[in-house]
Amino acid sequence: MADLDLFATKHEPDRKFFSVAEVTRRARGLIEAGLGKLWVKGEISGLKSYRSGHWYFTLRDKSAQVRCVMWRSDTQTVRERPEEGVEIFAEVEPTVWEEKGEFRLTVRQVLSTTTDGKWKAQLEAARKALEKDGLLDVSRKKALPEMPRKIAVVTSLDGAVLRDLASVFRRRWPVEVVVLPALVQGGGAGPSLCRAIGVVRRLKDIDLVIVARGGGSREDLWAFNTEPVARAVASLTVPCISAIGHETDVSLTDLVADLRAPTPSAAAELAVPDRVIVEKRVNDLGRRLAGGLNRWTVWGNERLARTSDRLETVMDAFRGERERHLETLGDALFSSTRELLRTGKSRVGELGVALDALSPLKVLDRGFSVARDGQGRTLKNVADFEEGSEFTLTVSDGKVRSRVEKNYE
Repeated sequence: MADLDLFATKHEPDRKFFSVAEVTRRARGLIEAGLGKLWVKGEISGLKSYRSGHWYFTLRDKSAQVRCVMWRSDTQTVRERPEEGVEIFAEVEPTVWEEKGEFRLTVRQVLSTTTDGKWKAQLEAARKALEKDGLLDVSRKKALPEMPRKIAVVTSLDGAVLRDLASVFRRRWPVEVVVLPALVQGGGAGPSLCRAIGVVRRLKDIDLVIVARGGGSREDLWAFNTEPVARAVASLTVPCISAIGHETDVSLTDLVADLRAPTPSAAAELAVPDRVIVEKRVNDLGRRLAGGLNRWTVWGNERLARTSDRLETVMDAFRGERERHLETLGDALFSSTRELLRTGKSRVGELGVALDALSPLKVLDRGFSVARDGQGRTLKNVADFEEGSEFTLTVSDGKVRSRVEKNYE
């Protein structure tokens, strides 16, 4: 027992130890990476506003609470400071305050939990989800066709949207329009819009899509702020123009579309060219082409004249040599032709003698004759001569009409 030191420290070299700073740093990394930005609903308690502009307060509900900080750059965007005990929606970034080892929320914005605040919170949450998937990235937007031939329009059959679009199309540019009717407000508007946009994806030869509706209240336009409708628009493989509401209204559909138009009429003007401008451009190009052709013609004539002079010089030199060559060829051709004619004449004489020997007229000269019936067939056998029939007998100096009186077999 005398050798036992109660204050001796047992050394364990294989055990790894972490400092407090390392533990809190790891905890902060895990929380920030695992949670990210999110919306929290709670009641404000103990809000303190410092001269620096920062706010410190607690968010709590019936069963828990958490410390919060809102930096000056974010508090300046709040129109009115929240009162003690007010329930809010807060967009937060969870973290760990390492100096105190304390879990804390960094608040980026606050909204009232009234109807207006709820809608804003839902809209912001949907926007964040779309942004996370890259659907708000400008680089993914498609360019509009310069001269579309067929345009699909997703809108309601009621209202003035279709009439406004048709008026602009008739005035500016002839185009084929395919209308996909859909509800544009009310509880069933979102699914109806998604179905109509789904039909567009199955159509062929569509060059451009316009999703449109007239102006209205926030409630009327809410379907175009829902995440499913925005994702349906983003899934289109052809360019899309979003024209939702009046000029001051911006929806999620506007953000994911390839181009936003403040009104349906403006969308039609952006979709098709102006025929007057196109005609002027064509006329200008025609004049430029005519001017270019004239300049080319003058240059070509000058070049042709120079080339013609050079060619004439070459031809003069070639002409003398050609004439001498042709004279030599002519002499050779004359000699060959004369020899060919002499040989041919001799050969024709020989063939004439042979042909004359084979002529049937020579046979007739020797006392033979040829008998033919009325159809010109040669009668060779006794059986061919029927009693009482007539035939023609060809002799050396003519023909004799004959009749068979008696047939001797």
